[in-house]
This record gives sequence, C-alpha cells and structure tokens, in this order.
Amino acid sequence: MRILLVEDDREIAGYIGRGLEEEGNRVTVCFDGAAGLRAAQTSAFDVVVLDVMLPFLDGFEVTRRMRAGKIATPIVLLTARDAARDVVRGLDAGADDYLIKPFSFEVLLARLRARTRAARAERRSRLQCGDLTIDLESHEAWRAEKPLNLTRTEFAIVESLMRAGGRVVTRQRLIDSVWGAGREVGNNNLDVFIRFLRVKIGGPRLPRLIHTVRGIGYCLREERS
Repeated sequence: MRILLVEDDREIAGYIGRGLEEEGNRVTVCFDGAAGLRAAQTSAFDVVVLDVMLPFLDGFEVTRRMRAGKIATPIVLLTARDAARDVVRGLDAGADDYLIKPFSFEVLLARLRARTRAARAERRSRLQCGDLTIDLESHEAWRAEKPLNLTRTEFAIVESLMRAGGRVVTRQRLIDSVWGAGREVGNNNLDVFIRFLRVKIGGPRLPRLIHTVRGIGYCLREERS
C-alpha cells in the first residue's frame, strides 16, 4: 500500500513508518497538518494515517478539507483523545476509522487492510490528480467540488493523461489513444481540445493541471507553488 503518515511526534512517526515499510508498504511521512494536506492533495495514496493533535491544522480539519476537496482516500485517525464527542467529531468530518493511542501495531495493520478493501474496488473505476477526479464508469468528472461538463473526447484526453501518472504523453500517443491509431487527426485538432479542457478544468484560484512540453506533448500534474 501507498500510505501517507501524518504525525508530529517524530519518534512515533519513525516507529510506525519503519513498521509499515517492513510490511512492504511505501510510506510518506509529514510532521504537520498543513504539509499532510498538501501531500494528500498532490499525490495518490491508498490510505492516510492521521494524528489528531497536529501543528497548523489538526487532524479533524485536514480530514474535513480532504473530503471537501473530493479526496476519497480512506483516513484512519490516531489520537489519545478517547471521549465519545471526539470520536464522533472525527467520523463526522469524514474519517473512516479511529484508533486510540496506545495501540497494537498489529491492530493498526488490520485496520488499514480493512479500510482499503472497499476503496480498492471503488478506485478501479476512478482516477485522480490533485483535486481533479474522473469516474470511468459514469464518465463524470469533478474539479474540487465542481462537476465538469466534459465531452466524450475531452474525457478521453483527460483519462489518457491521468493514466500516464504525471509523465509526458506524446501528441501522437494522445491522438492514437483518443481517436484510434490510423485516424487522420492533426495536431491542431488536439490543440483545440486541450484549450477547451484548460478552460473547463481551470480557474483563477486553481493550480494549473495541463502542461505543454514543447515539441513533445502534454502532461497532467498539479503545479507546485
């Protein structure tokens, strides 16, 4: 699994991170809520292990913002606060599970496996880049909380770029993927659709997603500030 671990106690983070990696997982560690939220928004993970008491943004707020941004990655909250109101607050914010410190590492592993089973099935039909999500079955697309009205061709272009995982897709490969190999579709046609997509997907306060690599093609990735 690809796991995002957000824990400000470096000793605990080291213990959990090493244990998860020894089980064959890939772990990204952040030490404050703001950094954890940025990581969740810009990279794909199978599950987020999130402490509640964090600098800058607490775990409840990180969870709320992830869900508001249509990030459906399962979230397991870690905390020493076991009051019922805290548990309810975390689950209402959008967390999938709640583990009270101190906890057994074996229990954490079991919770992570349980929470990712259903998510794996759902992700087979969904692709995501930052706050852009597409559903391959319904052919729906969203940017942040806003549904996008993409044509079939525009959707196919976005899907092809997303499947590349941030790598550059050549113009010819895009044309072959969207229109079919052997079709007489020129670069100008592709450029027109890319311009349409940039308008539909973009916005004055949104990071740019579609990037031109001159002389080669295009890639889809969130622009880092």
